Amino acid sequence: MSLETGLAAKVVVVTGAAAGIGRATAVRFGREHAKVAAWDISDADCSAAVDAIAAAGGTAHFTRVDVSNADSVHRAVDEIVARWGRIDVLVNNAGIVRDAQLVKWKDGALTGTMSDEQFESVLAVNQRGPFLCTRAVVPHMIKGGGGAIVNASSVVGLYGNFGQTNYVATKSAVIGMTRVWARELARYKIRVNAVAPGFVATEILKAMPEKVLESMVSHTPLGRLGRPEDLAEAYVWLASDSASFVTGAVLCVDGGLVLGT
Repeated sequence: MSLETGLAAKVVVVTGAAAGIGRATAVRFGREHAKVAAWDISDADCSAAVDAIAAAGGTAHFTRVDVSNADSVHRAVDEIVARWGRIDVLVNNAGIVRDAQLVKWKDGALTGTMSDEQFESVLAVNQRGPFLCTRAVVPHMIKGGGGAIVNASSVVGLYGNFGQTNYVATKSAVIGMTRVWARELARYKIRVNAVAPGFVATEILKAMPEKVLESMVSHTPLGRLGRPEDLAEAYVWLASDSASFVTGAVLCVDGGLVLGT
């Protein structure tokens, strides 16, 4: 027996919806017969994503959005409100990586660092992006009587990771922002939660060397990489009526990775 999600006909914004976890999430909301606003910086794969959402049973619309740019975000929000009249759910999924060690030292000399561009570009998308999107969407949720926001964090935001000063900084910040917004917005019947994925078999991860993938699996007690669909289920549950008393939570979807470290 399926749970009653209450998501049918709800207006859902999913950032980074063209591929990977974002696409799986957008399609999963489509299966709930939601109206899905698929946002992404690139339109290369979004037509296929929109078709998949429609095939799943939802209504879909794609908008090219740079989540790190306030004007781009506001235009996209205005477009969705003009089209569908409201926004009920926001999934802040868009993110990038630009990995590098803080400093590299070899044979008594500095051989490299994480550059300003590597640091700032990740903060712009992964931290500023959720801030801008949430700030723009919340007034419409308040007018509509409530809503749900789900933010993409990571287990590395809880425990750190080698070579990811920038990425870990953003994912830790997302957890902090989630908890602040949960406190601030509860009075408006807006719930705010975060999902912390472990190793997930997205396109980027699949391109890594086989030995690296084997190491990831060996550190995951459930013995496999996560699937984008695993994360999509978590997003949908947190946005649904089934999680109506859940706010300020960080849900680890990691196959027990934290336990295995």
